[in-house]
Amino acid sequence: MADLNGKTLFITGASRGIGKAIALRAAADGANIVIAAKTTEPHPDLPGTIYTTAEAVEEAGGQSLACKVDIRFEEQIEEAVAEAVDTFGGIDICINNASAIYLAGTLDTPMKRYDLMQEVNTRGTFATSRACLPHLLEAENPHILTMSPPLNMEPRWFGQHVAYTISKYGMSMCVMGMAAEFKDAGVAVNALWPKTTIATAAVRNLLGGEAMVQASRQPAIVADAAYEILRQPSTDATGQFFIDEEVLREAGITDLTSYAVNPDNELQPDLFL
Repeated sequence: MADLNGKTLFITGASRGIGKAIALRAAADGANIVIAAKTTEPHPDLPGTIYTTAEAVEEAGGQSLACKVDIRFEEQIEEAVAEAVDTFGGIDICINNASAIYLAGTLDTPMKRYDLMQEVNTRGTFATSRACLPHLLEAENPHILTMSPPLNMEPRWFGQHVAYTISKYGMSMCVMGMAAEFKDAGVAVNALWPKTTIATAAVRNLLGGEAMVQASRQPAIVADAAYEILRQPSTDATGQFFIDEEVLREAGITDLTSYAVNPDNELQPDLFL
């Protein structure tokens, strides 16, 4: 499979966490990275900005374009896509990574939280994919990769946090629908989800603190799995719901110990699996 040298990736939520890890993995090949995220000023609880990620991308060997984008607003997405095309000549890969999370039952979920998750997760994925697609249709090996789970319709995944589940499954439904719609045009549209929790700011701040982080894997495992998917010919697989460790095992990477934050701890399975 070819590497990602010279490819242009439009990545939402790339200022930290999984989005940043994917950016750096692609940058190591010499890819062009469009960092589409909101954070422009350092935050005490959320390290990383679009500018610090841009510097890291350059240091890793890639070219960067930092764009302040709140994907709730389609005009901001469209402006960033236009700037990306002007800068790099096109878009080869769209990564829908940005996501909002609020794990609570129905009575404990304010409507503003419900709306935020719908606007960022489902609507943001649709809007970003839609804005990138005219350029993906002209690319040599176009991919859309969305960080969303398999459509597992077990009631337990709805009963605990129905609002969040609806929004994440909405992202996955975008994958299923767009994969069918653009299959004949040669655009691969797939999802990727981690087998275990990943050591991100969301896990530390919202899901269980440092104890959960110590039972998680590093974002690099998702980035390495994404790299394997994105190097495949776009006509080989579409409409798939990939799991990170399964992708790596298929690629011949069987020892995953190095990805664990603490190899001595039992890993925490992620949601929806």
